[in-house]
Amino acid sequence: MAGFRGAVAARYGPPPAQEEGGMSAAKNTEGAAPLLLREDGADGVSVVTLNRPAARNSLSLRMLETLEEALAQIGRDVRVRCVVLAAAGPVFCAGHDLKEITAHRADADGGRGFYDQAMSTCARVMQAIVALPQPMIAAVQGVATAAGCQLVATCDLAVASDHARFATPGVDIGLFCSTPAVALARAVPRKAAMEMLLTGEMIDAAEAHRIGLVNRVVTADQVMATALGLARGIAARSALTVRLGKRAFYAQVERPLADAYREAACVMTDNLMARDAAEGIGAFVGKRKPVWEDR
Repeated sequence: MAGFRGAVAARYGPPPAQEEGGMSAAKNTEGAAPLLLREDGADGVSVVTLNRPAARNSLSLRMLETLEEALAQIGRDVRVRCVVLAAAGPVFCAGHDLKEITAHRADADGGRGFYDQAMSTCARVMQAIVALPQPMIAAVQGVATAAGCQLVATCDLAVASDHARFATPGVDIGLFCSTPAVALARAVPRKAAMEMLLTGEMIDAAEAHRIGLVNRVVTADQVMATALGLARGIAARSALTVRLGKRAFYAQVERPLADAYREAACVMTDNLMARDAAEGIGAFVGKRKPVWEDR
């Protein structure tokens, strides 16, 4: 996270006032290191980092709960205008924690209660990313499999290293990636999604880019710089306009054509009534830089 200013460590809680950016670390019940890191920059970009590198950043229940808490806090933080989701270590995310899943088979109910809780929490996290007012960009430095691939597919944008690889390999262990399929089928063409789901085969970054799973492929040393560049460009726009646009995009994309246009037309009218639209249009006509009020 080089380039962010004045990082300080703190537990997650209401975001502290920060003039020059800062870092907070999520409470961890699995070991000494925090499960999640959050670093806020003065440019309005927040970097959230999955921090279980020894466990390949697998999504334990506590990791999912921590991520859900972090997203709720970010969504309420008006200082944050765009989010980058990164990961520590060589693996972006290996999906659900299979050791944890295996351990709960010894439960009295065979694990059903825990599995239901874990999958429901995961579903809430993915929906929270879509509902987040701020756009979220995945910075994928390594392998993303199963629910890790689901995370990438769920984010609004994704930048991948040319060494990154992606798979939904549940079929290999008798566990079809049904929940990752929800995000994958909405991010790439159906036949491409089904091939990944049915074969479990790993695809490289170039193929992920070809099918639309990621937006950009760069060298490993440029992943964070590229993701941050995208994020800062978005953060420089009117936060109101971006928020309205993201919400409208997901509201219309699954609807029939006529309904989608009705939804989009209503949002366009609301947007045109906003001060930032008047400012932006006036600045364009007057050939000057706009000054956003975010309203």
